[in-house]
Amino acid sequence: MSRWLVAPQEFKGTLTAAEAASALAEGLRQGAPGVELDLAPLADGGPGTVDALLAGLGGERVTHTVQGPLGAPVRATYGLLDAGRTAVIEMAAASGLSLLTPDQRDPRRTTTLGTGELIRQALDRGCERLILGLGGSATNDGGTGALTALGFQFLDAHGAPLPPGGAALKRLARVETSGRHPRLTEVEVLVATDVTAPLLGPDGASRLFGPQKGADEDTVAELDSALARLAEVVAPGPAQLPGAGAAGGFGYGLAALAGGRIVSGYELVARTLRLSERLAAAEAVLTGEGRFDRQTALGKGPGSLAREARALGKRTVMFAGIVAPDADAGASPFDDVVEVSTLAPPGLSHAEALRHAGAWWASQHR
Repeated sequence: MSRWLVAPQEFKGTLTAAEAASALAEGLRQGAPGVELDLAPLADGGPGTVDALLAGLGGERVTHTVQGPLGAPVRATYGLLDAGRTAVIEMAAASGLSLLTPDQRDPRRTTTLGTGELIRQALDRGCERLILGLGGSATNDGGTGALTALGFQFLDAHGAPLPPGGAALKRLARVETSGRHPRLTEVEVLVATDVTAPLLGPDGASRLFGPQKGADEDTVAELDSALARLAEVVAPGPAQLPGAGAAGGFGYGLAALAGGRIVSGYELVARTLRLSERLAAAEAVLTGEGRFDRQTALGKGPGSLAREARALGKRTVMFAGIVAPDADAGASPFDDVVEVSTLAPPGLSHAEALRHAGAWWASQHR
């Protein structure tokens, strides 16, 4: 019997990875009843990482009220693995773009403070290992909000603390580390990223990701300059690390000041799910995400899986809700393996397509 690996990632605003896999399987079981389906909902450090690791390893969920990206309280959940020794925290839960309406997006002011409050909670309960998923952020503050919650102080030339947000970093004069959480030096900090972007430049945090967080051209330049100031004051070296630009530079902040080790979120989840073993046993691979663009080739889960499948000679189908105009330039490694499927019939409004994404997707793959 033919075996297909069904491993989509979340379709932001419509379906979780598990819902996408289930919807796809529903249609495939009717359209290809003789095929054995192996469902492996995918994550790469962004939303869904907690779900994927809890599904693979077991554990529990913990919920706390923390500050959201603009300071309003939010209820944020993280996972505990290994009898509470490991915490898995998605920054999207407390500092994510999905927590804001489009008109609220402002990376000059949004902060990672709430994510830092979750990290502090995990440290206080005795966790020995932190896995921090950096996808889906609304922020561009270099992780300074989270680090402030952990006792660091980011001060201007007069010794006053900087206000929240990425724009204020242009006034950074020094960082006071004496008040940092004492357990930060005792734990392993794995920074799971879904991109390989550096901190600065054309493929850096501000220029590559700023526009989707609400930044216009002038704001992008301002934020890139502010992060350059952060790197100048703290340490220039880590700014070049692949993944330093993830989550508005959060990867950089954790690596430079909190002993964080940047790792591929996809590889971390793939090891947990035994994805290589399951891929080898499959005849075909079906993956996908909400938006297929040049970021897909920069460490995103579906792109990484497609590349691995191609190396094994597996036929790979990439489903996407949207194919961006820049996809050809950024996704060239997948040109001969990617097939694009829309979620709704022609003429259906965008809002209606989002509302019924699961049903339309299932019906199209029967």
